[in-house]
Amino acid sequence: MMAEPDRDPAATRRLEDYPPFRAMQIRVLELPAGWSRARILLPLNENNRNPGGSMFGGCMASLADPIPALACYRQFPEFAVWTRELQIDFRRPGLSDLELRFELPPSTVDRVGQELSQRGRSTPSFEFGFYDRDEALVAWVKNRVAIRPKGAEVERVGALPDAPK
Repeated sequence: MMAEPDRDPAATRRLEDYPPFRAMQIRVLELPAGWSRARILLPLNENNRNPGGSMFGGCMASLADPIPALACYRQFPEFAVWTRELQIDFRRPGLSDLELRFELPPSTVDRVGQELSQRGRSTPSFEFGFYDRDEALVAWVKNRVAIRPKGAEVERVGALPDAPK
């Protein structure tokens, strides 16, 4: 009998039952309690196939968006965490089910922890990918996360000026 993959049952259930993810029919393959890594299956089906027959990029973006922020929040729950920037380099069409593969190495957790204790904030960057059934890289993701004290004023970097009254 094969061992059960490393999965936090409560976190797995919350991700799979989150309405946008439930609609995409994701399946958590691996998600340890500390969120040191995540493997999530994004199945190709009639609901997420684009007119060209491959995976709709918006589904990949929707799945890639929160994963690093959720992983950081799991490590630093006393802080507010959100996606600051998301970039996706679509390398080839996703013509099969895709697997998101994310890692949060201990060295990154240590570095972010030091920045938070010294500066009270951190903006780490993460890179990870979506892979097809043949192990080919379909899309490369760069995701930058903002970690700030809860209740802190959100910066308006690049925001449009307020409309005249």
